[in-house]
Amino acid sequence: MPIADDTAFDIRYSNEGDLPFLQKWLGECRKWYPVSSDQEVEAMAKNWIGFYRYGASLTATYQNKPVGIATLFLMPYRKVIHHCLVYFIVSPEHARQGVGTALLKNINHLGKSYFRFEWMNVEVYEGCPAIPLLEKGGYEEVVKQDKFVKIDDKYLARHVYQVNFKEINGK
Repeated sequence: MPIADDTAFDIRYSNEGDLPFLQKWLGECRKWYPVSSDQEVEAMAKNWIGFYRYGASLTATYQNKPVGIATLFLMPYRKVIHHCLVYFIVSPEHARQGVGTALLKNINHLGKSYFRFEWMNVEVYEGCPAIPLLEKGGYEEVVKQDKFVKIDDKYLARHVYQVNFKEINGK
């Protein structure tokens, strides 16, 4: 049974106390995120978790321990306030147990219903295990940039996926 179906599973708004978990997971999964050094992991994690102040970050918990985080990276300018970038991460030991699906569903609802975004984007690298999850969640690939990043002497493409709420939110 996926842990997302267990009664001990919950999704709540993130808080500053989730930072150590996020830093740990980013360090373990850095291949799939735009960070390469420990200093970049620390800086990105602080920026990422900082959106909790605006109610734009959700944390999945299992038995009251964080197992995943999804965040809407809000745009600071009025001209681009109608869309955002989404980042999400699941603890490697809880991957493929429904956590990512539940987080994506809830962060989409938050973006669509509360922030009333027209669309939301997710950037991933070629081979990222989240790609099938995004496609299942209604995201469509809108950009593919070949040879975007070099990891372990191999070039990977960057994919940008987008979910469109324009018709739903009437903008």
